[in-house]
Amino acid sequence: MTTLFEEERKREIAQYVQSRGRALVPELAVQFNVSESTVRRDLRDLEEARQLRRTHGGAVAIEQDSVEPTFIEKEDRYRSQKEEIARSALAFIEEGDTIFLDSGTTTYYLAQHLKDFQELTVVTNSNMVAEVLKQAKHIQILLTGGTLRHETQAMVGPLANRSIGAIRVNKLFLAMNGVDTDAGLTTPNLTEAETKRCMIQAAKQIILVADHSKFGQVSFAKVADLSEIHHCIVDEAVSEQAIGEMEAEGIKVTIAGRTSR
Repeated sequence: MTTLFEEERKREIAQYVQSRGRALVPELAVQFNVSESTVRRDLRDLEEARQLRRTHGGAVAIEQDSVEPTFIEKEDRYRSQKEEIARSALAFIEEGDTIFLDSGTTTYYLAQHLKDFQELTVVTNSNMVAEVLKQAKHIQILLTGGTLRHETQAMVGPLANRSIGAIRVNKLFLAMNGVDTDAGLTTPNLTEAETKRCMIQAAKQIILVADHSKFGQVSFAKVADLSEIHHCIVDEAVSEQAIGEMEAEGIKVTIAGRTSR
């Protein structure tokens, strides 16, 4: 491999990490024909330039708040996987449950499967979930109120946080932008991150619903450590490494369409 100049190498390292979501130091050393100490130095510089985030043993891509996709854009991404995750999540809901549906495309698909329940209470901060369930007369719907984020169609902020703090739910179905062993659960917006933290505090059982594209991603605002999640429902494209990392944190993993691990 041709030796690259330092700035060119850094640029290509950043692109490499961005395209794959994450990379290990030894992997980058081989890929760019340099020592591991050189890679670590490059990663430090790239982190300072906010082009990636260093983790133990490597680096992960960073999502920026300014480029957060809209709800409609997210809905088009990995739709079949998200719908499969939603169908699997349905098995964890029982008649009489009080559940919280976070704002997200996978929870939106889950809401579409709830109309046959005869006794269910759904708390949500999602305008899209409320729209889906508004005609379901057997479901009691509680809206958190708050400030609407047009990008995610989520109600967030102090009013939402106050109302969430006044309730307790059996299960929270949590959506997330980034899932990483070191960085934890992250999302692009600080205000929405705080509202998600309130949801976690209000729930007896926390179930993360996340397609494979979220793993190894790190966004701007931290919501919680990975260990705070009880269960995660993922699609079949998730890596064995990601599954192993979750199980090492004591998280039960369900691969959509398969038996719980």
